[in-house]
Amino acid sequence: MSELAELLERFRRGAELLAVVTTGAAGPELDFSPAEGKWGVRTIVCHLADTEAVNVMRFRQMIAEDNPTLVPWDQDKWAANLDYKKRKLSQPIETFRRLRGENYELLKDQPEATFARTAQHRERGQMTLLDMLRLHAEHVEKHVRQIQAARAAYKEQRAKLAATPAT
Repeated sequence: MSELAELLERFRRGAELLAVVTTGAAGPELDFSPAEGKWGVRTIVCHLADTEAVNVMRFRQMIAEDNPTLVPWDQDKWAANLDYKKRKLSQPIETFRRLRGENYELLKDQPEATFARTAQHRERGQMTLLDMLRLHAEHVEKHVRQIQAARAAYKEQRAKLAATPAT
């Protein structure tokens, strides 16, 4: 399998990974932070949905325009100002699934040469469409590992609390 085919498949599977890793997450577990300044499950899922929404535009710009400029966005401000903590988990999971599917359908049929097209990211510098595909295939995988760690830390904390004798 070529690198491009492998990346496209990893990219496609991102929505499945997110659905699996969040199955059964509910209640206080959604907002549990495993450490100071670390995001919980709900915030990570909302971030992934918003990232995919940004990518709807970015992928299309890179395919349609010559060397477009990609503007960074402040993920912490988005989390705070878009009320991530108030959102139901099902909505951003569905948004991510739908937008990732649309992005995948766009990308999978592009000629291989299209993945050499470039854009100028104001923070990352020059990137190819292949670089963007790789970045966002890996992005979901990284956050899936964070969700797994957060859920494990939540369960560990609950187990410790349950084992502590009442005074």
